[in-house]
Amino acid sequence: MSLQLYNNAVKDYNNRICRFADKLLMDSNVAKDITQETYTRLWENRTSVDFLNVKSWLFTTAYRLSMDHLNRSKRYLKEDSIPERWLEQDQPDLQKIVSDSLALLPEMQRSIVLLKDYEGYSYEEIGQMLDLNESQVKVYLFRARKKIKDYIGDLKLVF
Repeated sequence: MSLQLYNNAVKDYNNRICRFADKLLMDSNVAKDITQETYTRLWENRTSVDFLNVKSWLFTTAYRLSMDHLNRSKRYLKEDSIPERWLEQDQPDLQKIVSDSLALLPEMQRSIVLLKDYEGYSYEEIGQMLDLNESQVKVYLFRARKKIKDYIGDLKLVF
């Protein structure tokens, strides 16, 4: 990979990689560090990474670095640490509701929801990134969406 192709990858995917890591880790400073490390590793492996697969390679690397960070810090959010239900508020903050519901998910389910619903990857692509088969991806996604739906409850109450 040439310097120009590397720079194109940074320009094209930097914000998406950082958002992905931020949603996984729920810490924007650490997400920026993960993004930087992802691009450092891309540069170090530039001779072996095919530019046609660079997007997938970047998300896979960011995912693995994020999971390593979570495993090292052992920082897991428990259901009972979520603040009072948002229905008690006069005007609920929808972004907070989505963030809180994502925070309840195990890392694998959260990653799959982010890759599928936020980034638009196919089941096959997600499976390749996370070393899962398509069926496993579908099961994790189904369970994650069900947990989100159960947490949010009846959306008619929000509007």
